[in-house]
Order: sequence, then C-alpha cells, then structure tokens
Amino acid sequence: MTRQIRVVDHIVAQLVGAGVDFMFGVDGANIEDLYDAAHFSDGITAVLAKHEFSAATMADGYSRAGCGLGVVMATSGGGSLNVIPGLGESFTSRVPVLALIGQAPTTMDGNGSFQDTSGRNGALDAEALFTAVSVYCRRITTAGDIISALPEAISAARRGGPAVLLLPKDIQQSRLPAMPVGEFLPTKSDSDLRPLLQHIRVAKGPVIILAGEQVARDDARDELELVRSLLGASTAVVPDAKDVTGTTGLGAEALLGVTGVMGHTGVAQAIRNSAVCVIVGTRLSVTARAGLDEALSRTAVCSLGSAIPFVPCQHIHSDDLRNSLSQLATELGSTGPEPAAPTGEDPRQGELSTPQHNGRGIRYRDAIDALDEALPDRVDIVVDAGNCGAAAIHTLPVRRAGRFIVALGMGGMGYSFGAAIGMTFGRQARHESRRTIALAGDGSFFMHGMEIHTAVQYRLPITFVLFNNNAHAMCVSREQIFYHDLYSYNRFGESSLGAGLAAMFPGLHAVDVDDPRVLREALGQALSTPGPSVVSIRCSADEIPPFAPFLNERDGHHHSTVTTEVQEAIADVPSRS
Repeated sequence: MTRQIRVVDHIVAQLVGAGVDFMFGVDGANIEDLYDAAHFSDGITAVLAKHEFSAATMADGYSRAGCGLGVVMATSGGGSLNVIPGLGESFTSRVPVLALIGQAPTTMDGNGSFQDTSGRNGALDAEALFTAVSVYCRRITTAGDIISALPEAISAARRGGPAVLLLPKDIQQSRLPAMPVGEFLPTKSDSDLRPLLQHIRVAKGPVIILAGEQVARDDARDELELVRSLLGASTAVVPDAKDVTGTTGLGAEALLGVTGVMGHTGVAQAIRNSAVCVIVGTRLSVTARAGLDEALSRTAVCSLGSAIPFVPCQHIHSDDLRNSLSQLATELGSTGPEPAAPTGEDPRQGELSTPQHNGRGIRYRDAIDALDEALPDRVDIVVDAGNCGAAAIHTLPVRRAGRFIVALGMGGMGYSFGAAIGMTFGRQARHESRRTIALAGDGSFFMHGMEIHTAVQYRLPITFVLFNNNAHAMCVSREQIFYHDLYSYNRFGESSLGAGLAAMFPGLHAVDVDDPRVLREALGQALSTPGPSVVSIRCSADEIPPFAPFLNERDGHHHSTVTTEVQEAIADVPSRS
C-alpha cells in the first residue's frame, strides 16, 4: 500500500531535494503545519523571525548571497500582508524567492471566516495581491495541485523573482501519496550572440561594460572578467552590483566606479570616449543611470541579460549569464578584436564633491574610512537605504571574496537587518566562516531593527553599524533643498541606540560612538566579538550625502541628468506652499 503523507511534508521533502537549507518566517495558526513538517525534517531548518517583512528580506538576502533559493513563509491575514513589501523588493530586483503563504481553510471561503483572503463574497483577494508582486502565483485548492504547482513555482523563481503558493490550512493537512524527490534543474538557454559580436568586431575604439545585479545572481563574475580582459574593456557597476567586478583579481585596474545618483562622475566621460557600451545584467533604472543618458545616446549600446534595459539598445536575451558570457569569451578568444587599452582611472578622482560640514558627530566619510580600514577580506556587506547607504555605495570598497548588497528595487528601509541574517545563515550552512556587516540608519532601525534580537537568539556573527543622526536624514536634506528649510517633519528625539540595545539584550556587545578618534577601536572590538555586535555612530542629519540630485540642486546645476529626481521632488510640494 502506498504511504500517505501530508501536503506540508511533501513540500518540505521537495524543498530539501531542491537544496533549500532554511525557511524564514513568523509562525501562526495557518502556517503552523509547515513549521511542524520542518521540525521533523533533518534537512531543513525553520527560522523564526520577529516580523514578516524581515522574514522576506532574510529569504532575499539568502538568495542574493548565492546560497540558493530563499524561502519565506507566513500565516494568513496581516502576517501575509506584511510579506508583500519584501516580495516587492525581490520582484523589482529579480531575486529568486519562494513564498509559502498560509490561508484560512477552504471550507470557510466567503463565509466570513477570520482572515479570509479567498476573494469570495467580498473577501480580500490574496491571489490578486500576490500576483502583483510575483512572477508566479497559485492558490492550491486540492492536495494534488501541489504536485505540479511546487516545481512550477521553483522554476519560475529561479528565472528571477518571487513565486507564491497560497496554502489553505485544510489543504496543508490533506494527504497524498508519497513520491520521489523531483529534480529541479535550472533552465539553460543559449543566446544568439551574433548581434553583440558584430557591434564589437566593427568597433573603432574602446569598449566599456556596465555590469549589473544579474551577474551576481548567475554567479558569472569570472566569466565577465574573462570577457572584459579579452576586450581590454573598462568597467563600471550599478549600485546594487558593486561586487561583480573590480575587486582584486576581477579587473580592479579597469574599474571606473559606480554609476548613477550615488556614483562616480568619470563614468559618463568614459562612455563618451568608447565606441561600444555593453550593458550586462541590468535594466539601468534611473537610480543607476542618472548622469549617463546623454553619453549613452552618443555611443553604440548593446545589452545582454534577462530583461530589456530602459535605454535604447540592441538587446540579447539571457537567463543564464554564466553560460552566455562563456560563449562570448569563446567567440572573442578565436575571432575577437585587438584589446583596447583600459581607460581606468582612480575612482576617487570621480567622486562627488560634498559640502564641508562641521556639525555635531562623525562625518559620513570619516565613518566609512574607519570601517574600510577595519574590515578584512571575506566579509559580506549589506547596506540599507538612506544617507548611510549613499555614503557606503559611493566610497566603501568591496571586500575581496565578499558580497556587497544594497536593495534599490523598492528601497525599503530596514531591509539590511533581515537580509544580513538570511545571508549569514546561508554562509553557515555552507561552512563558510565569515562575518556579515549590516549598515543602516536610525530611521531604518526604528522600522525593523528589533530583528537584531533574531541575530542574538541564533548567535550570528553580524556586526550592525548604525548611523544615528536622530532623523530621517535624507528627508531632512529634501526639506532643506527642495522646501526652503521652513520646517521639518523628519527629526527625531535623541536616542542612544547602543546603550539601549545593550540594556535590552544582556550579553550583546553594543556601543555608542561620537568621537572619530575612538571609532576605529570600537569597530575593531565589535568585529572581533563572537556572535552579534552593534556600533552606533553619532552623526549629523544636516550633512549632505554623496547623492547627485541633492548636490546638483543645492549648487544650482539643473542638469538633465537629475531632471527626473528633481521633478519627483517638486511634485511632492504641498499645495499650501
């Protein structure tokens, strides 16, 4: 007689077979059966987060770190809705994530049950909601549905983006015949590289490569560097792909820096001086291309990646950059052009010029320089949105063999706390001994910083570096620059985050630093502390970060490169002003 198992046991067994080590979530009545199944599985660990948004960013960070498919699970109602912002980030940034969302029992659909999201009889429609932030969404209504739906969801997610399965509680508990673990092989596809090769072969000058986040997702760094070296090309990276090229051994001598609103000014001139610009693995959103539109319009532009960029170009589709770049290198190795000399320059020569600031606390640049000096190789860095993010993206070098993650798809504040935790779990599962650094502002901390408790609970080697300026400081800058500094909604009462966390979590190494002379020592102690640690750096909300739209507007330079950002700001002016 065929053995019968629960749907949740089938899901867990198949995920283990797909190489999933962790599921991140918050428990609740309509997801507890999945936690139960994970408890009795030797191959997977269910991690309890403090908030569903953070659970989603844990799955996102785990996936971005290259540790495999990130899995988030949440119960019905408000718990499920809290996942949506995190999935929105994964959707926009095309990060492979699987979301398992509990639902009320199907027997109560449309009958006024607690947390009914069936879409029937006036109930909220979870399928409609999650479809908007996913590449695949399916509501499971019979036990047999899961047999086809789960591999479909995994395959869809692996092509880039979140997939969602809506799981009513009675379906989770239903039984179906036990079956062998399926093989979830990544989809491989060959790209027609002839148009790209034609552009390169007829090029009468240097080639520049703009590298993006898909290079990291497809683990194609080495292949990209081989292509770059064969072409003798210069490179620049979009903000959320700082670690894909330009580190030691990966073309550091040819790196021009970061593109976009937090980027380096020399990139635009390098594009103008190039015969061909090759965009690899990015769509070049406004954040990533501000300052480049005019230069790109003068240059032949090609693209290789899974999504068509926002700029006019010859696009070649590739869901597997590792494979496509290998093919390209083979072609270039046999029939490629004579490599042009790299036009690399010291990225600091192209840094944005920020105004001198003498306010209270430690300057952003001094804090980043101290962190740069303290961090060893093989350290992963996760950066949150805001002024500290702009400073780190612009000036903090990537560690050798380390990841540098910033979530700019939606730019949700508080992302770094969960993402750092998910990444660290992934490293531990692969027996990689390294520390993760999470950089966030106090505004992000107040939103999702209590997830530090999860790092404490699991004794994870994460150092949280908090830039505490007692404000949503980027919004303070907007008030000053775009609204004449007449008022501020965005300044907070003072807080001592380090002292507060040390008192809240006994045994946690957490300190406040407001003197640049002791910052390096404080960072060194935090980095050498086993388990989690916190350094809260006092800084000023009135310091302008390296962020081009602010600097250009403040200096009265209304360049077309920042028109979109400025227009967005002007559109927000209250009618009474």
